[in-house]
Amino acid sequence: MTKTKYRTHTCGELRMANVGETVTIAGWLENLREVGSNLGFLVLRDLHGTTQVVIETEDMMAKAKAIHKESVIAVTGPVRERASKNPKLPTGDIEVVPEKIQVLGRCQYNELPFEINYSRDAGEDARLKYRYLDLRNPAVGGNIVLRSQVVSQLRRAMEAQGFLEITTPILTASSPEGARDYLVPSRKHPGKFYALPQAPQQFKQLLMASGFDKYFQIAPCFRDEDARGDRSPGEFYQLDMEMAFAGQEDVFAVLEQVLPPIFAKYGVYHTASQAPFRRIPYLQAMEEFGSDKPDLRIDLRVKDVTELLQGCGFGPFEGNLIKAVPVSQCKLTRKNIDKLCADVEVQAGQKPYWFRVDENGEVVGGIAKFINADPALAAAVKEQLSLENDTLVLLCAGTKAQVWKTSGVMVKMAGAQCEGHLDRERYEFCWIVDFPMYEIGEESGELEFCHNPFSMPAGGLEILEKAERGEVDPLTILAEQYDLVCNGVELSSGAVRNHDPEIMVKAFELVGLGEEDMKQKFPAMYNAFCYGAPPHAGIAPGVDRMVMLLTGEPSIREVIAFPMNKSAQDLMMNAPAPVSQAQLEELSIQVVKQEEEG
Repeated sequence: MTKTKYRTHTCGELRMANVGETVTIAGWLENLREVGSNLGFLVLRDLHGTTQVVIETEDMMAKAKAIHKESVIAVTGPVRERASKNPKLPTGDIEVVPEKIQVLGRCQYNELPFEINYSRDAGEDARLKYRYLDLRNPAVGGNIVLRSQVVSQLRRAMEAQGFLEITTPILTASSPEGARDYLVPSRKHPGKFYALPQAPQQFKQLLMASGFDKYFQIAPCFRDEDARGDRSPGEFYQLDMEMAFAGQEDVFAVLEQVLPPIFAKYGVYHTASQAPFRRIPYLQAMEEFGSDKPDLRIDLRVKDVTELLQGCGFGPFEGNLIKAVPVSQCKLTRKNIDKLCADVEVQAGQKPYWFRVDENGEVVGGIAKFINADPALAAAVKEQLSLENDTLVLLCAGTKAQVWKTSGVMVKMAGAQCEGHLDRERYEFCWIVDFPMYEIGEESGELEFCHNPFSMPAGGLEILEKAERGEVDPLTILAEQYDLVCNGVELSSGAVRNHDPEIMVKAFELVGLGEEDMKQKFPAMYNAFCYGAPPHAGIAPGVDRMVMLLTGEPSIREVIAFPMNKSAQDLMMNAPAPVSQAQLEELSIQVVKQEEEG
């Protein structure tokens, strides 16, 4: 490393080659272990590692004991070989004998909110309030280091593909993109507001209309939405990209070159899918996996048994779709099966059912009596589902939406709990393609856009005109949309964009919106396309989710330096917080308190 004013080496740098040198190391006093009045071992820690400092005089011991843990100190002295080496540490062959200890930043407190190396065992509120202490934990700080390395690698990889990094505005106009905006009041324009971008979607498409054919940025996005394990409230970052004169396969080719080397190099699992990633049509994914975010590491598949089991006499099956998930070589006990079914019901909101084929080939347990009531049915079930001995069969019934959701949860949970069905040590990518362009809205009961209204419909203007004339059911129209999925986590949605104003107007007319609605809601993009725009396509994988997968962390907050809590609060900075009346008046804002209910 480069020598600085306060240190000659980091705490992770010294080796046997440095024995005999007089060095200065600086960092946080992690621990002091006293062996006697004049012998002790001090551990000094910085971002790069730890180094043992051995104290051998009463004077130096008295000085060290007077310093609180987590104070920042500098130690100067010779490096020598350790008598008792620690092979688990990179610096475990050496130690520093202090000639001078200097306090650079004193910790004023004798008690810490939590032990630094065990901060992850503390409550989340304490960790977020004292995040600067939490980040001193090497396991936590290491995630931020890895994030930096991944972002750097992403930039280099995109530049190698010929993309230009272009930053887009943070203060922009409110846009209906599916989530709530964060609004920013304008001082110079009272009563008007900017919005923080939910994504740079419109700007990157405008760049394509401006003549830039390959754009990317590590883009900050802002959405006022609730937290989840894989979603942080407030802000997040994505590898935003767009390509002109390009289609779906061109976008796929870029990410299939960029992502696998990064996942193989930085991931906790060192095996990643290679190009080409598997392409799975949306309807096939829902039928086979019960999810449009399938985890391909799980070998279980959903089977349609509606025709087979309809009329078997089991009430919940009557008049419903029925799906089955066979789980071969399943050794779960009856108690564990009941627990699995209860967990599925909690997550899916629908009750699952089950039976087993035991070691003797008999159908037993759960709803077995309804199947065994007809020996021909029992035989047909085993034959059509190819059931071997020791196979658990999970079942669900309901509407299409209900059985899709429940069967997806069954696949995920059974794959994780039944040994031999989940290959954890790898990253499996896939593309979900051929999404429906339209759907019937649950609340409105009317035709609505299913995914992204600015996606190009497969079939272009012709298919839309046929739908308008009643020759084609709009619900059968597919969109050139796609999702990138890894290990059951959606990394991104993308699409071939609808760059033709005529096709765009026709697509919106099918859902009852006209050209004037488009001009009002999306004036810049619509007008830009009227001046001639190239075909273009793009995608934006989430950086936070990507790093979460790479580290194997269960929560996205573990890979963000200063995350908010689940209620979108920054406990460390006390945000959001009230502002002064003077600030409100300057912005022409009046706060109206909501009346408390009850």
